[in-house]
Amino acid sequence: MMRNRLLLSLVLIAVTIPAHPQSTAKPLPTGATAVISLWPSGAPGFENRKEIPELAASYWVKNINNPSVTVFLPPKERATGAAVIICPGGGFRELGFVPEGIQAAQYFNGIGVAAFALKYRLPREDGSVYNMSHPHQDGLRAMRLVRSRAAEWGIDPNRIGMVGFSAGGEVVSMTAFAENGGNTNASDPIEKASARPDFIVEIYPGGAGIPQSLPVNVPPAFLLVANDDDHTNAVLDIFRLYRAAKAPVEVHVYEKGQHAFNMGNRSKLTTIKTWPQRMADWMADNNILDPTVPPKNVK
Repeated sequence: MMRNRLLLSLVLIAVTIPAHPQSTAKPLPTGATAVISLWPSGAPGFENRKEIPELAASYWVKNINNPSVTVFLPPKERATGAAVIICPGGGFRELGFVPEGIQAAQYFNGIGVAAFALKYRLPREDGSVYNMSHPHQDGLRAMRLVRSRAAEWGIDPNRIGMVGFSAGGEVVSMTAFAENGGNTNASDPIEKASARPDFIVEIYPGGAGIPQSLPVNVPPAFLLVANDDDHTNAVLDIFRLYRAAKAPVEVHVYEKGQHAFNMGNRSKLTTIKTWPQRMADWMADNNILDPTVPPKNVK
C-alpha cells in the first residue's frame, strides 16, 4: 500500500511539473504596452542572430541583435496624435535606454505624444559584427514601421518626429538628411512607407550623418546642447546648414551642462533641469501638439 501511494505521488509530480521550463517574458517598463521587432524574422542578413539575448544592467542595454521599438502610448484623453521615435545615446557601444529611452518616452506621453523607444544595433561595441550602415537602417525601418501602423495607434502620419540623444542624434541625422522615401515596389508593405520624419529633435548629437548640404524638404529641427560639451560644434554645423537652406530651426546652447544630461533630472542646473519644456514649447508653437490645426513647416 505504501509503495502504491509513493508511485501515485511521483505520477502526480510528473504531471504537475512541465517537461520544459516555461520562459518568462521580461516585464515591460512603466507605461509601455509592447516591444515590436523591426523585422519579424530578424534584421536582413542577420536573421540567425535574432534570438541572441540582449545584455542589460542599471541604465544601459547592449548586444542588440534584434532591433526593436518599445511602444509607449499616452492616455486617450490626452493624446494629440503626434508621435516620436526616440533614439538613445551611448556612443554606439551601448544604449542609455533607461534615461534616454524610457524616461524620455514617459515625458512625451505626459504631453500627449506617443513614443517609440528604439533599440538600434551598435557598431562600436566590443566584438560587434555591425557597421554604421546598420543603425541607419534601423532608424529608417523604425520610422516606416510606425508610419505604416499609425492608424492602429491613433497617430497622425503627418506628425511623426524623431528624437535623438548623442549617438542617437546621429541616427536621426542619418535618417532625416539622407534618402528616406518609401519603396513603392517593395513586397514588404512597411518598406513602402516614407521614413522622412515630420520634425526632428537632436540633443547634444555627434557629427555622423551631417551632410554637406541639406536635402530639399528637410524636416524642421529643434537642437540643444551645452557650450561646455565637445558636441557643440556638431549642433552649430547643423544650425548653419539650416540657416543656409532657410529651413525652420530652433537652437539652444546653454552655458553649462556638459554631456549626457539626459532629460535634465540628474543636473543641479535649473536651465538643464527644465530643458524639456523648451522642446515642448517649440512643439506647441509649431502646432505639433494641436490635433485641430495643421502643423507648421511640415510638408
